[in-house]
Order: sequence, then structure tokens, then C-alpha cells
Amino acid sequence: MPQNRTRKIVTAGVLAAIACILGLTHWGFIPWFSGASLTIMAVPVIIGAVLEGPIVGIVIGLIFGLFSMLQAAIAPMGPSDVIFTNPFIAVLPRIFIGLFAWLVYKALSKWQVPALITAGVVGSLTNTVLVLGMIGIFGLAPWALIGTTAVVNGLPEAVLCAVLTLLIVAAWKRIAIGKHKGSNLENN
Repeated sequence: MPQNRTRKIVTAGVLAAIACILGLTHWGFIPWFSGASLTIMAVPVIIGAVLEGPIVGIVIGLIFGLFSMLQAAIAPMGPSDVIFTNPFIAVLPRIFIGLFAWLVYKALSKWQVPALITAGVVGSLTNTVLVLGMIGIFGLAPWALIGTTAVVNGLPEAVLCAVLTLLIVAAWKRIAIGKHKGSNLENN
């Protein structure tokens, strides 16, 4: 089906561009009380995987990771950004965001709202655990700090990604949430 393939390519391109824009403008980083930021950069990857499947999610994750690595090398925002010039930290973990989010979504797809929430949580935690895990494996930060970061930043990020994934996909697919059923673009 050429139309299906074209839709997947366009979706991957648009969502990858959104991920890049979120990174360039820093809209993808929400200031958090710990001094660090909560990142919603994984949301386009999760949405792409949920809407179009694992390959689209993997492609968007790859572009997100490559962009992250390139930005860390060319225009770092802080001293810790140098860590993200390593492709095992910046790129490899991001490839798995869409795959794991899609697997969970597919397994729970009979129940759309829980499936979307769980896909958002799993996609976000995939990013957190794999990125922080690679930082620990390379000895770039002590494991105690990595564990603290995972809890203080990773858990709120997972909740935020779950909410955003649910709201955006539910609006797009017109899934009922409570008394509301997605967006109603025809009557506006």
C-alpha cells in the first residue's frame, strides 16, 4: 500500500522535525525544582510509534538521538552536554523508545486509554533508564547520583510523557476520555 508507506514517512518526518524543534528552542525541557529539567523530547517518538508502528518510532528515535548528539557537539548548553557526544549515550537508547512504547501499546491496545498512558510511561522510562545506565556504564557519573536523577527527574518525566501522549493521541484518534471524545474539527 503506497498510501500507507507515504503516511508513515510523512508522520516520521513531521514528528522528527517536532523533536528537533523542541530541542533547538528548548521547549522540550521544562524547568524542574531539582535544577535540572524534565524533558518531553521522547513524546514525538512515542506518538510516532503508537500511531504508525515500531519502525516509525525507531526512525524518530534515531533522528532524536542523532540531533541530540549533534547539538551537544556543536552548541552545548552546559558542561554535562559533552557526555551526549557519545553515540552510545545520545543515540542508542533513543532507538529503543519507540520500540518499547509500541510493544506495550500493542499488548494493551484493547483498552486504549490505559494503553496510551502505559506507552507514554514505558517510552519515557526507556529513555531515562538506558541513557542513565549508559552514563553509569561509562563511569561518567556515580551510580548514587544516577539513581537520584532517575527518581527525581525520571518519574515526573514519565508522568508528563504519559499525560501528553494520552491527550495528543486521544485527540488525533478521537478516543473518548470521560465525557469527551477527541477533537471535533469538523464543527469549528
